[in-house]
Amino acid sequence: MRSIWLLLCLGLLAIASQVRAEEDLDILSDIDLENIEEFDDNDEAFLQLLEQKAKNQDLERENELAQKLADVQHNILNPVVEIDPCETMHCGAGRICQMNKDKPECICIPECPEEQDERRLVCTNKNETWPSDCAVYQQRCWCDIKAPGCLNPENAHLHIDYYGTCHESRVCDGEDLKDFPRRMRDWLFNVMRDLAERDELTDHYMQMELEAETNNTRRWSNAAVWKWCDLDGDTDRSVSTHELFPIRAPLVSLEHCIAPFLKSCDSNNDHRITLIEWGACLELDADDLYERCDDVQKAVPHLLG
Repeated sequence: MRSIWLLLCLGLLAIASQVRAEEDLDILSDIDLENIEEFDDNDEAFLQLLEQKAKNQDLERENELAQKLADVQHNILNPVVEIDPCETMHCGAGRICQMNKDKPECICIPECPEEQDERRLVCTNKNETWPSDCAVYQQRCWCDIKAPGCLNPENAHLHIDYYGTCHESRVCDGEDLKDFPRRMRDWLFNVMRDLAERDELTDHYMQMELEAETNNTRRWSNAAVWKWCDLDGDTDRSVSTHELFPIRAPLVSLEHCIAPFLKSCDSNNDHRITLIEWGACLELDADDLYERCDDVQKAVPHLLG
């Protein structure tokens, strides 16, 4: 900032010197040179004329410099900043923001980059291998708005199961599926405990984890509430099939019952899992889950967005 003011002052001094030199010439040019012989060096009228002319020019110069300085100060203190409306526009996966008649709007991604790396392949909930997550989200967007690029209307609910090429899934039935809610509760609690030990939970969640450690009746419900509230990114009191990705993707290749389990949680098949449905899947008390999740949302709502 100091360097800016230094440059400003030097610039104004240069301008002032140039203006003064030009004005001195103007003073002389305004005097009638044909009649200059009428004056001599001691002529009082001549000296008064020069002095008055110089005073007028000095006043004009001071006013001009003061205005220029005021303009520069205004520009420094009040810079013109252009705000891109799209910077505050959240469009979600598969969409980008684009200006339309001076208004921001979300449109489907026009084009996805060509992926050469096989590690970018993804497997969807329809057990289909797609070239990238971008391609899946783009397709879902096209089908959601019924655009010509939609390959199947059901792709409006397309989502990623896991990264990599699709493989044959083991069948989950009988005792495996029956025992899965217990295994899932254990897994949720162990993850919550691990994060607490690494000090990666908020104070409120840390308190819930401590309560779960010391109170067996809260052991499973607190872990279930923490994960459900964590997944509910838009805080609409339900978890979409797309929001389940962080919990499904890392487990699907290790736990063959995770996909059918999560699918069974959506009891009314509306592609969203409420806390009541979540609790029913985990065989927990739904009333207790509602009460605890309300506590979380009231205490730390910024964590859920």
